[in-house]
Amino acid sequence: MATASACAAGSPRFELLLKGGQVIDPANGRAGPLDVAIAAGKVAAVAADLPAAAAERVVDVSGLYVVPGLVDIHVHCHVFSEHFSGCIVADGQSWRAGVTTMVDAGTAGPLDFGRFKERVIDKSRTRILAFVNIADHGMGPGEQDPAHMLPELCAGVCRAFKEVVGIKTAHYWTRQPWDEKHTPWASVDRAVQAGELCQLPVMVDFWPRPPERSYEDLILQHLRPGDIHTHVFAQQHPIILEDGRLNPELVAARQRGVRFDVGHGAGSFWFRNGVRALEQGFPPDSLSTDLHTGNAATGLVTSILEVCNKYLNMGMPLEEVIQRATTVPANLIGHSELGHLGVGATADVAVLRLARGECGFFDCGRARIVGDRRLEVQLTYQGGQLMYDASGLTMPRWQDAPPEYWVCR
Repeated sequence: MATASACAAGSPRFELLLKGGQVIDPANGRAGPLDVAIAAGKVAAVAADLPAAAAERVVDVSGLYVVPGLVDIHVHCHVFSEHFSGCIVADGQSWRAGVTTMVDAGTAGPLDFGRFKERVIDKSRTRILAFVNIADHGMGPGEQDPAHMLPELCAGVCRAFKEVVGIKTAHYWTRQPWDEKHTPWASVDRAVQAGELCQLPVMVDFWPRPPERSYEDLILQHLRPGDIHTHVFAQQHPIILEDGRLNPELVAARQRGVRFDVGHGAGSFWFRNGVRALEQGFPPDSLSTDLHTGNAATGLVTSILEVCNKYLNMGMPLEEVIQRATTVPANLIGHSELGHLGVGATADVAVLRLARGECGFFDCGRARIVGDRRLEVQLTYQGGQLMYDASGLTMPRWQDAPPEYWVCR
C-alpha cells in the first residue's frame, strides 16, 4: 500500500519511490532487488535501499517486478482510416497492459498522415509513433496498385514528422497472376527506396510466392540491415524445413542485420513455427501484437503481455522476454531513449506480478500450449504519472482515507 513520507531534513528529493521490487532493466544490466525513484517525470535513482524519507510518496512493490514501460511496435490505432475499420483506441488498450509506447504499423499513408497526427497522435495520452505506409492512402486498395506507391512522397512525409519511425509495406498481390503493372517486388522495393531517401527502416508484411518472389530473396537480397520482417512466424513462411530443422537462411539474414518481429495478429503466429525456432536458437528480435479489434476482442492477442506470456511459457527466460518487449523494439525504431530505466530517462514504468498456476495459450491456428506462469500488470506509470492501478495498490484502505474522501463533492 502507498504511504506518505516526510523528510525531516527539508524537502524530499523524490516525488515517488517504488520500493522493494525486483527490477529488470536489460539496457542497464540490472536484474535484482532495487528501488526506483522518480522526480519531475524522470527516473531519478535506481539503487538498493533508497530511504523512504527521501520521497513524498512511497509505494510498496515487494514481490513484484519493476520494468520499463513496454514498447509495442506493431499496432493499428488510426481510428480515422477510410479503408480499415479495425483500429483500436490506444489509451483504451495500452496502460492496462503496461504499454507506454505504441507504434502504428502503416495504417496511414503519406497523404493522410497529417490528419492521423492531428486527430490521433496529438490527442492520445499514450505515446504513439508510426510507420508510414508506402501506399499513398495507407491500408486499403492502394496497397495493390504500384501507381499509388510513391517513394519520394513517402520519404518527404517521413522527414517532416518527428513521430515517424519508418516505412511499412504490406498485403501486396498475394494471389493474382503477375502482369506488367503488378511485378513481384514492386511494393517491397519502393518501400526500401523510400527508406533510402529518408534513412529510416522498412517494416515488411510479406506473402512469399516462389519462384518469382521467394522468402529467402526477401531477407537476403531485398531488405537492408535494420529493416524489419514482421509476422515472422506466420504460416506462410518457410521458417522450419520439411525435416524439422530451422531454415538456415534466417540465421544468415540476421547476421547481415535484418530484424525479425512477432506481429502476432489474428493469423500470423503459429507455435509450429515459433516454438521450434526458439528451441533451435532463433528467437524473434521483438515481441509485438499487430493489435486490432479483430484479435483484441477474441482472446487471440489481447495485449503485448499475452505475447510475452506465450514466450515465457515457450521457454524464453523472463529477463529476455522483458528485453524483447522494451529495449530491443525501442532500438529497432531508433528511440533508444525509451525502453529502459536509466537515470534521467522518462519515467515510463510497468509493475508486474508473476502469477503461478496452470494456464493455457493458443495460436492463430487454434492450437494450444499449457503453461504455469503469467505476467499481470499491477501499475503503469507514463512520464512519472500513474495511469493504471489494477488493485488499488497506491490507495489507502477506505477506513483510512483522508478527510476529503468523507465529504460529498
